[in-house]
Amino acid sequence: MNNQVKFMGVIIFTLFSQLCLAQEDTRHIQLNHLLDSLHRSNAFHGNVLVAEKGKILYQESFGLADEKSKRKIDHDTAFELASVSKQFTAMAIILLQKQGKLSYSDEVSKYVPELAAYKGITLHHLLVHTSGLPDYMTLAVKYWNKNDIATNASILKLFEQVKPEREFQPNEKWEYSDTGYLVLATVIERVSKSSFNDFLKQNIFMPLGMNRTFIYQRRYEPMQIENYAEGYIYSDSLKRKILPDELGNENYEVFLDGVVGDGMVNSTTEDLLKWDRALYTDQLIDDNDKKLVFSSHDTSTGQATAYGYGWFIENSEKYGKVVSHSGDWAGYITYIERHIDRDKTIIILQNNSLESTVIPVPDICKIVYGE
Repeated sequence: MNNQVKFMGVIIFTLFSQLCLAQEDTRHIQLNHLLDSLHRSNAFHGNVLVAEKGKILYQESFGLADEKSKRKIDHDTAFELASVSKQFTAMAIILLQKQGKLSYSDEVSKYVPELAAYKGITLHHLLVHTSGLPDYMTLAVKYWNKNDIATNASILKLFEQVKPEREFQPNEKWEYSDTGYLVLATVIERVSKSSFNDFLKQNIFMPLGMNRTFIYQRRYEPMQIENYAEGYIYSDSLKRKILPDELGNENYEVFLDGVVGDGMVNSTTEDLLKWDRALYTDQLIDDNDKKLVFSSHDTSTGQATAYGYGWFIENSEKYGKVVSHSGDWAGYITYIERHIDRDKTIIILQNNSLESTVIPVPDICKIVYGE
């Protein structure tokens, strides 16, 4: 009888395993059909990785990393992350707080005296986009000498000289702010006494084995990067895809290339999966830190911001807690979404920013969940 039970158990386990494999194969086929169709319709160019509990369910590459040489994108191709970079800037601030070198409640002017005119703004306000600081890009477009590449320091000097008015009082409301993360990167450098690049490399990228993740400013500090995806936009006048550089120095994507914090982290889908896995552990931060990172923080009026420390926050009836961030800069369209309760991850890195480009996450979710 015991042998029969064991035998039946083996059969059931085998059938269950085969069913799971068949389901995975079906989802892989469906995902490939979706992404291939989008690529053929000029709506998707880049890398996509979908994982469950850290296991890669789907990983494919579509299109060219370099239109001129016709070099193809592969799994190891590095892309500019644009605003997906903000989660790394936020993590650096958290690590400095854990080291006792700053407090979230510290006023920004303690570290950035160039902003002394903007009283009451704390590091927390910068992290969750409730500072009220005006947009630095608008300021730079109006006042900056476009023949020079601006840096964090020069933008802050511009703030000190021009003193543009606040958008609102600190924590009065929520408004997405690239300025806040530029300032946070400056705080990181001044508190740690190292460059933004070095601090992230030593404290995040190297400890997590993210060997293909780095800060890269192709116009401000040109380097030869192996297997790098060039970022393309479409020129109506030339009727073809171009690099933003072809628009000249007047293009803000060119003259703001020296700014870090709100962008400029470069990575691969596989490195971002390593990042995703680390966030389920205590390797970098503990549960108390994660509550801050992955929770919505209310404004002074009680309005939910739906933003944590470098992540958008959503509580979905279908998928549970979902945290995500997108990026769009200089020809790159990027996205990471983590379904924390279900342990599913979607990572998308594209190097074409066209009118036809899409981020097909809703359709990917439907396939992953068998909807």
